[in-house]
Amino acid sequence: MGDVNAEPLPRLLLVEDDARLAPIMTDYLSDEYAVTHLADGTAGLRAALDGSFDVMIVDRRLPGTDGIDLVASVRRAKIPTPILLLTALGTVPDKVVGLDAGANDYLVKPFEFDELMARLRALRRTFEQAEPQISIGSWDYYPGSRCLYSPYGSPVVLTPKENELLTLLAGQPHRTFSRPQIISSVFADADQPGAVDTYVHYLRRKTDPEIIVTVRGLGYRLGTL
Repeated sequence: MGDVNAEPLPRLLLVEDDARLAPIMTDYLSDEYAVTHLADGTAGLRAALDGSFDVMIVDRRLPGTDGIDLVASVRRAKIPTPILLLTALGTVPDKVVGLDAGANDYLVKPFEFDELMARLRALRRTFEQAEPQISIGSWDYYPGSRCLYSPYGSPVVLTPKENELLTLLAGQPHRTFSRPQIISSVFADADQPGAVDTYVHYLRRKTDPEIIVTVRGLGYRLGTL
């Protein structure tokens, strides 16, 4: 029986369509990561945008959405998760294209697994050192990865809009924001006037009812938990 107090493995998204390589990589990576493997670029992009991963490995050439387009889409969504791009194309121009799209590192096939693991560790060290943490009572909030870590449970993954709302409130924890101010900052493109109340409800339901305080007649502010 495993240690119930052990920290969960970091989550890794592997988007690789090579039917021979992918199972080997998944098996090797599973010693240190909780691996989600997808063989299609379009499915990989959905997972990258909807989930919260600690690191991603993306193949350069994929069916569906190409690896370069996947990386670029993740960065356009302002998701800072470190990405390692795999490719059989080892020329300098190919590397430049991948890095300019938003990849943090580039590894040319064939590669040694020891080097792959070392590069992943380096990426995560750099990211963890750079990512700001905000304390909300006894919760630890990481806006960059859209995660809230509670003192008694698993990490809570926020959607992009939930994250934008909480980032706004946490940036000025003693300020009360009116609904028009929140709409202007977070929901400028929303068609529904009730978006603010809806997302406040979502955040309270996902985390703690006291994480956002309603100030009657004025708006909302961050709670103290």
